[in-house]
Amino acid sequence: MTQVRVGVFGLLGSGNLGNDGSLEAVLGHLRRTRPEAVVDALCGGPEVVTARYGIPATRLHWYRGEYRTASRAGAIAGKGLGKLVDAVRTAAWVRRHDVVIVPGMGVLEATLPLRPWGFPYALFLLCASGRVLGTKVALVGVGAAPIGSRPTRALVRWSARLAAHRSYRDTLSRDAMRAMGVDTTRDAVHPDLAFALPAPPAGEGRRPGLVCVGVMDFHGGDDDRARAGEIHRRYLDGTTRFVRTLVEEGRPVRLLTGDACDARVVEAILDAVDSPLVTAAEATSLTELMREAAAADTVVATRYHNLVCALRAGTPTLALSYAAKSDALMSRMGLEAYCHPAREVDTDRLLEQFRELEKHSAELRRTLAERGRDTTGELDRRLAALTTALFPATDPTHAVRETP
Repeated sequence: MTQVRVGVFGLLGSGNLGNDGSLEAVLGHLRRTRPEAVVDALCGGPEVVTARYGIPATRLHWYRGEYRTASRAGAIAGKGLGKLVDAVRTAAWVRRHDVVIVPGMGVLEATLPLRPWGFPYALFLLCASGRVLGTKVALVGVGAAPIGSRPTRALVRWSARLAAHRSYRDTLSRDAMRAMGVDTTRDAVHPDLAFALPAPPAGEGRRPGLVCVGVMDFHGGDDDRARAGEIHRRYLDGTTRFVRTLVEEGRPVRLLTGDACDARVVEAILDAVDSPLVTAAEATSLTELMREAAAADTVVATRYHNLVCALRAGTPTLALSYAAKSDALMSRMGLEAYCHPAREVDTDRLLEQFRELEKHSAELRRTLAERGRDTTGELDRRLAALTTALFPATDPTHAVRETP
């Protein structure tokens, strides 16, 4: 049996549950379809990835302070030297693999604050190394969006061009890359990789009246730096008022997060509302987030993968939307009427939408069950086709064909 060497790459194990959920979905698929594959990672949190998923992992950046602001001369020099060292480290790592997969994540977007010399540069090194060394680099089910910063846009565009395979989690992402000058003629669109994770049984642990509110340490996107503080205050004030109103009506509220940095928003809401009816979940995976969502009557959420989890669990959901990807996901699942702008939270309007969501809850659960079956079926077919494209079968027992 021929051994296949597969690398996975990204900000994995760094505290973002959506990124790790995408990795989990890809690892599950590989273990089912290519059990002989030897997998390791180049990632942000190697210790976490190894402990949680049982694969060897290497730190993404040589300089440990890569994502801290550098103000002193020593830190600035360390970052600069790190860029040169990372070029060599990345190429050496890529060389050891037959295929490198970037599993999901918004690696081709800047909907959250992003510096070009951070992850965009790391992704460019990966894709350029793959092209030079003959290793296939596959961007699988990734997110993309228009980018205002010219240096970031250039790095993202060249990364996409140099990759051997590209697929996207929605048509908006493919359109964004086409608008950046990337030939997307052969690029596929399929549901987010997290839909490949098993959903909890419908209504598992259901607590009547419970509302899950997924919060985010939200300061706007890369183009909103000048008013980031104002955006954050408005988001936090509006979300806090919403939670307080539910509590005053006697509703239990469960706060959800999707990244370690969201804890500060949870703490602020708990301090402001100060009620035993408000509790905070401590989910460490998308699977646990799905269980939390399945136990609720309704979910109101901001982070994209909080929305994915709630919709995958079949729970009626209202999106505090901060990017077009959230609107596209809600539309795909038949809930396009239940989106509210995260940058301009209007609590009164949010409450109106929430009550409308609850009014149609039974109907929406049926819609989500139907759309969920269609979505997971489509993703299964696409992943099967991806396996065939990346790992041409030399042994008939490993052939994977896309179902019609």
